Formats: sequence, structure tokens, C-alpha cells
Amino acid sequence: MTDHTNRIEELVAPALEGMGLALVRIRITGTRSPTLQIMIEREDDKAVTVEDCAQASRTISVLLDADDPLTGSYTLEVSSPGVDRPLVRPRDFERFAGYEANVELRTPVSGRKRFRGRLLGIVDDVVHLSTEAGEAELPIAEIDKAKLILTDDLLAAVEAEMIEHEG
Repeated sequence: MTDHTNRIEELVAPALEGMGLALVRIRITGTRSPTLQIMIEREDDKAVTVEDCAQASRTISVLLDADDPLTGSYTLEVSSPGVDRPLVRPRDFERFAGYEANVELRTPVSGRKRFRGRLLGIVDDVVHLSTEAGEAELPIAEIDKAKLILTDDLLAAVEAEMIEHEG
């Protein structure tokens, strides 16, 4: 994380928590007219609504205007992680155990940096992934990027969750 994203996280995470939301990821893209992307999810694991994003956006805007961690103008985007979401916190690897994921490492493990397989969970800061070549043990500190893979199993789970929360 950059100094900017660290400062933004310090500013917005407590406010989001107070709203029952959790910060998933902060990303700044572009240079001429940068976009500040803030990904959120609900603490109760229900689907993020448009109103959740709008309320979070209003709150974040006020905080950023007061502290001004980014110089110049930028566009703020607040969104939910989506179905094929990034996995960024240790709890994500446990919560989505049983689903397929792509994982990229900073340094190789067993001669590889890229892994694809079914998440088995996390134990002592080591992510366990069932791959075609067997079980891979990936230190969470070495994970550069990880995200769920859009599969029929994942879509079915999301659909079931949406039906459950509608009723």
C-alpha cells in the first residue's frame, strides 16, 4: 500500500465500521485524472445495496474533504466487491473456503508464483489451496493478489444468499 492509501484507510475504516460496513480494498488508478476506488462490504455478510454505497460515499467524501490526503482533483468510486471478489483479509480465505480462487504471490513457493484451486481455509497465516498438483500452502504475507473465480458453485451460493435475504 502507498502512503496515500494507508492514510485513506486510517480515515475511512473506522467510519465505515460505525456504519456496519468493512473496507475491502482501496485502489488509486490513473495519473492525469485519478480515480479513488473504495470497495466495501457489509459486516453482516449480506449483499451491499446501492444505498450502502451512496451513504458510504457521502461519509467518505466529507472525511476526505476535511483531511485532503490526495492532492488535486480525483473521482471517488465506492462499490461492492462483486461475485468474483478480491480476497484481501485472512477472514476472506476462511469465509470463502470451498470456492475456487486465483492466487498470485510476490515470491515463488515450490517454484511458482501463480496458483489456481479450491480454497481450503487458512491456518496460522498460511492459506491452504487444493490444486491439480496437490495441496499448496501459501503464506498470506506473500500473497500479492487473490480473487474468487466465477463458477457455477459461486453463482448458486450468491443466488441462494440473495433469495434468503429477500424473504
